[in-house]
Amino acid sequence: MTDQTLHQGARPGVDERGAPAIEFSEVRKHYGERSVVDGLSFEVRRGECFGLLGPNGAGKTTTLKMLLGITSPDSGAIRLVGEPVPARARHARERVGVVPQFDNLDPDFTVRENLVVFGRYFGLTGARMDALVPSLLEFARLESKADARVGELSGGMKRRLTLARALVNDPDVLVMDEPTTGLDPQARHLIWERLRSLLARGKTILLTTHFMEEAERLCDRVCVIEEGRKIAEGRPHDLVESVIGSDVIEIYGPDPQALAAELAPLVERMEVSGETLFCYVDDPQPVHARVKGRAGVRYLHRPANLEDVFLRLTGREMVD
Repeated sequence: MTDQTLHQGARPGVDERGAPAIEFSEVRKHYGERSVVDGLSFEVRRGECFGLLGPNGAGKTTTLKMLLGITSPDSGAIRLVGEPVPARARHARERVGVVPQFDNLDPDFTVRENLVVFGRYFGLTGARMDALVPSLLEFARLESKADARVGELSGGMKRRLTLARALVNDPDVLVMDEPTTGLDPQARHLIWERLRSLLARGKTILLTTHFMEEAERLCDRVCVIEEGRKIAEGRPHDLVESVIGSDVIEIYGPDPQALAAELAPLVERMEVSGETLFCYVDDPQPVHARVKGRAGVRYLHRPANLEDVFLRLTGREMVD
């Protein structure tokens, strides 16, 4: 069995026909007096990668817990692969793979044993797992580590094993919580390549991430939430155009406030964060001319991206 046979079917594009893979409708959740999820609604179409974005405390983890039936909503409706949740969450999860934020692999088992034992939860026989494990190891690029214990693996290897384990039941939907947090760039890019291969085979992915580059590279659509409420939704490129709509010049200097006052007539909009001045411009040349060659000042001119959208909507200041 090969990587190609792991996941049947091709993905010519997102399948927008039929019922969505995930449906949230006016979902609310409170803990005591605190509203954690407040009337949240979104849909994830079959075959797409959908990003759930938000700052710490925005309600992302609670949303995933409700989706998987771990926590019950106070009100609203949730459907996962067509099944009502939490009423039939157990049935729904038979068609779902989960990659948690923190690896929960068994350190006493080898790579192969982690896959085999997990397969038992889905009633897969020893013969079936013997046939399936080689393709899972190939997918995760862990063939040479099959008999290694988890403690011998790098962080990137552990994440790939956790992803492979989530595919044991050949799920229709993958739910991933911060899939590349803590990984070095090389490991992160390898995970992205593996996720793209799953999308090409028709899998549906819901992921939370703090890496806007990750969301921009992988997601067909994203939903930005803050304090449990949806504040934006759409395709990354469309959000960049509608929310930012201009180029960005990042200026680093010892006195950004003074520089902001000087450059204000030359820019459409600006923000100061720490020692960095963010200038949003339709015509960058006047700003270039003003700061080029100035002692102690560095600048970077770039296209706007999803991180600009995220920070514009949720604020640049750190919130605990």
